Parts: sequence; C-alpha cells; structure tokens
Amino acid sequence: MTALDGGENAKSQEVWDQLATVADPELDEAVTEMGFVETVHVDEDDGVHVRFRLPTYWCAANFAFLMANDMREALEELPWVQRVQVELSDHYSAEQINRGVAQSGSLRETFPNEADSDLDELRSIFGRKAFQRRQEVLLRYLLQHGQTPQALLGLRVRDLRALPMADAQAAHLLQRYLDGLTTIGVAAEASSPAFVTVDGQPLDPKTLKDYLRTLRHVRINMDFNANMCRSLLQARYANTSRGERLGLSQPE
Repeated sequence: MTALDGGENAKSQEVWDQLATVADPELDEAVTEMGFVETVHVDEDDGVHVRFRLPTYWCAANFAFLMANDMREALEELPWVQRVQVELSDHYSAEQINRGVAQSGSLRETFPNEADSDLDELRSIFGRKAFQRRQEVLLRYLLQHGQTPQALLGLRVRDLRALPMADAQAAHLLQRYLDGLTTIGVAAEASSPAFVTVDGQPLDPKTLKDYLRTLRHVRINMDFNANMCRSLLQARYANTSRGERLGLSQPE
C-alpha cells in the first residue's frame, strides 16, 4: 500500500466519522448506524461524494432533505474537503433533493409547492423528542446504578458532568444527554439544573415515576420506528452484503 493510499483511507475514515454525527431526525439514530449511507468516495482533488438510500421509495421528503443537507454541512466542516456531493438514490424526490442540496437551497426553495415548514421548525420538533428519549435512558441508567430521585434531581450540570460512569457506553449516554440540553435551547451552564423538562422546568422527585412513564412512550415509539426502518431497509436491499446494508463497510 502506498502512502497515497493510506492518506486516502484516512480521509475516507474521517468522512465516515463525520457522517456518524448526522442523525435521522425522527429516530435520533446516526445515518451510518441505520445503514442509510451506501458509499463514500474521496477523489484525488479532495472532493467527497456520498451516496445514501432510505428504507422505502416513499420516505418523507422533508426528512430526506434534512438528512442530506446535514450530511453536506457536516462534511464541509472538514478543513481539507474541497467539494461535497450528497446523492440520495431510489427515492421519489431524489432529483429535487439532490438539486436543492447541491445548490445549498432551503426546504421551501427545494419544494416551493409542498413545504409548509422549514428546517428550523423540523429540528425543534424532533430535537425535543430526541431530548426526552435521551433523558429517559440516562435517568433510568442512573437510578439503576444507585442514584435516588432526590439526589438526581438535585444535581447541577457541573455535578452531572463529574459523575463517574461505569464504561464508555455510559459515558456516551451522558454526553448525548448534555448535547441534548443545548439542542432544545436550555442553558447548560455549570450551575443550571441537570434534569429539566423540554420547556426548561425543574423535575419533581415526587412525580418522577409518572414523568418517566411519559418519556418511555416517546422512546418506545422512536425505537419501534427505528427497528421498522432497519427491517424495511434490509428487505429492500436483501441482495446487498450485511456490512453495506448497515453502513459499516469501510474503504480498504
């Protein structure tokens, strides 16, 4: 393998890592984990081409546009990238979406006769649901590992950041929750309450059980949709290798 090959592989890996920061807005799962990313190619001039696909031909166009746009923006953050092309395939609105993303257009500009909202509104709706899902998972984890409701809900952000986590997966849960605080626009200052509602209101230990039950419904619905999407994607591309279906194939 030549030095050039090694550099190309390193850049391809950077692209995959960056794509892993982009989530399906409805599911709060990375597009790479969901298996949506089909191929990644870095050319000799540091142009990046990404091809992705979705579970059905009729997946919602606004969600597809948001993912494609987010992938483009994420890859443009890499300092060495000169050009980005994100291409959606096998979708009824692929031509419109690909053209709109290539032109850095908005959702309304891409679908002038159909879009009744824009990306900021969509992000807000899904960001709140994603925050609730992350919060429920983290709260249950901490309660199962010895924390009491009173102690948990008395924590400040600085206290939560300092909590020892058992392993890398637990640390990941914590970081995703902290990221979620920022997503919903709640001040994540060191002295702020660590656990609040999506509207920024403190939680009450006396009603925590009922509150968690409500969040559980949100999580179950999102998890169900994610599992259904995985199954549909697998069925749709049954002749593709498992690694490619799951978006795990990496450049050699």
